[in-house]
Amino acid sequence: MEQWFAANLGDAMLAGEELERVCALFEQQRGRNATTAVLMRHENLGRLHCELVLYFPPELAELAAAVGAQACGRPGLSEMGVAIGSPQRLAELSSAD
Repeated sequence: MEQWFAANLGDAMLAGEELERVCALFEQQRGRNATTAVLMRHENLGRLHCELVLYFPPELAELAAAVGAQACGRPGLSEMGVAIGSPQRLAELSSAD
């Protein structure tokens, strides 16, 4: 099983600054795979507002650690989008299912 990582940025309406920081760190990553991406999903975790959760695939473990992401299993793809990186990463995951 591949080790994925998740970072909950909190209230989606207030997560913009932290999302920008993650995107900037992603752009600074050297030698990353051209088809990798940080994935995102708005999730309702029983609170008033949905929260923005970022998912980092195994190849972005270093970035995940830099932003304090926690280990998790591979996320389901329902309503998943690409925060930054290649949309091809999402397509690859879809075809692997």
